[in-house]
Amino acid sequence: MVTGTQSFETTKKMMKKSMRRCIAMMSLLVFALFSSPHSSVDASDTKPNIVMIAIDDLNDWVEPLGGHPQVKTPFMKRLATRGLTFTNAHCQAPLCNPSRTSLMTGKRPTSTGIYGLSPWIRNVPDLQDLVTLPQHFAQHGYRTLIGGKIFHGGNGRRTPKGKKKNYECDEWGPNASVGARPKSKLIPPTPGGNHGLMDWGTFPHLDEDKGDWKVASWAVEQIEAMPTDKPYFLSVGFFLPHVPCYATQKWFDLYPDETLEMPPILKGDRDDTPDSSWYIHWDLPEPRTSWLEKTNQLRPLVRSYLACVSFVDSQVGRVLDAVEKSSQADNTIIVLWSDHGYHLGEKAISGKNSLWRHSTRVPLIFAGPGIPSGMSCKQPVELLDLYPTLSGLAGLPQSTQTEGISLEPQIKDPDQSRQKPAICTHNAGNHSICDEGWRFIRYADGQSELYDHQSDPWEHNNLLKNDPYYEDSSKISVAARKAANRLMTYLPENDLPLAPGSRARILEKRSDGFYWQEKKIKPEDRLD
Repeated sequence: MVTGTQSFETTKKMMKKSMRRCIAMMSLLVFALFSSPHSSVDASDTKPNIVMIAIDDLNDWVEPLGGHPQVKTPFMKRLATRGLTFTNAHCQAPLCNPSRTSLMTGKRPTSTGIYGLSPWIRNVPDLQDLVTLPQHFAQHGYRTLIGGKIFHGGNGRRTPKGKKKNYECDEWGPNASVGARPKSKLIPPTPGGNHGLMDWGTFPHLDEDKGDWKVASWAVEQIEAMPTDKPYFLSVGFFLPHVPCYATQKWFDLYPDETLEMPPILKGDRDDTPDSSWYIHWDLPEPRTSWLEKTNQLRPLVRSYLACVSFVDSQVGRVLDAVEKSSQADNTIIVLWSDHGYHLGEKAISGKNSLWRHSTRVPLIFAGPGIPSGMSCKQPVELLDLYPTLSGLAGLPQSTQTEGISLEPQIKDPDQSRQKPAICTHNAGNHSICDEGWRFIRYADGQSELYDHQSDPWEHNNLLKNDPYYEDSSKISVAARKAANRLMTYLPENDLPLAPGSRARILEKRSDGFYWQEKKIKPEDRLD
């Protein structure tokens, strides 16, 4: 016979057992909810944050690439130590607007017709609906922020006509700017109109007065106050070492003039390059090497550029410190890149706008969860590979508009080969193609150059100097012939003409010759 007390105890045990089952079931449900990759609850737990750092006009003069033996970039070195450096990365155009347009849309200049400093894609009917990299992330739940120079100039910051809001990102930070400037230029008047940006040197001012300091401060503030309800994509664009190359005295002190090492400048280095190699930088505000030497400005320019590189590295360091101190540090991927390189007297020019290594080779460093530490990859890669790479690392669907190839295989195994070389284009018909050992250049008139990087890393010896149209392959070695023939197969089949509204640094090959910014080029007017 069961007593009332026994009945109560039995019922109590059964209730406890039932309650444990309910709690267990609820725990499983909660776990499934929060661990599902499709969950909308705190998506930052499942998708990494992205901090993308862009630096304007930065060539390979950084410690991870060793382009200059004296350069001091401890923070980029620190980033490389905890990440993966692509030592053979190249831009898709040696000019700000087309390079950044390519990276941010994942499309080549030959596919958009964007070759000059204008137009902005939203002003071109056929391009206005392209989804940029931040927009792609925003479509998949990311908070997007842009500060400094990411698109060229002020592109993207204005609300388009007929639109109620700006759809490029969720929040804009300060635009890129020079910041403090001297009362008058520090160098003599330069050819080509004495452009206001053509200046360099130091004068009394503070680091805090510079535009890049303000951009870094904004980025630090965003990282420190970033909500955790969703992942974020933060783009931080620095202006220096773009001209004018102004820095405070302490950065110049890192590079004493008496011990300054100059870049490998070869006299007569353009004697073996075709006339068309001059056409792609025919008339520019950046002075030729001959003027720099005549006015004793070559050493000051090199010193100023190095000083600005070290200053902007310090601003990179401020952003890195903020990420590493944040609560989301372990779930944040950092990628650093430059839009193109810069000549400091090599090949008889200063500035960009060439198809040689000084203009095309750029820093590209990844660090964060899933990225190997302290490693490098020497495979040829392109900046437009960033779009599919970051999408893949974040677990997002790939965009169908992109033409790049994800670097995820090389991130998993830096020795993994890539079959496709890196291609750089400067106006329609002018292309540079390079792999691990060679660079082939083809200009719009068919003239070409070929360089063997194993024996000639500075590209001083054009192997096609006696056969610029590459009509007789027997004039070069078997190895050179194989390299040229292989790289030529990657020349774009179709180059779109200039997009509507194109201007500034544009070159066209027409039936009666080359035209620079609508004016026919007369070869005899060349300024060496």
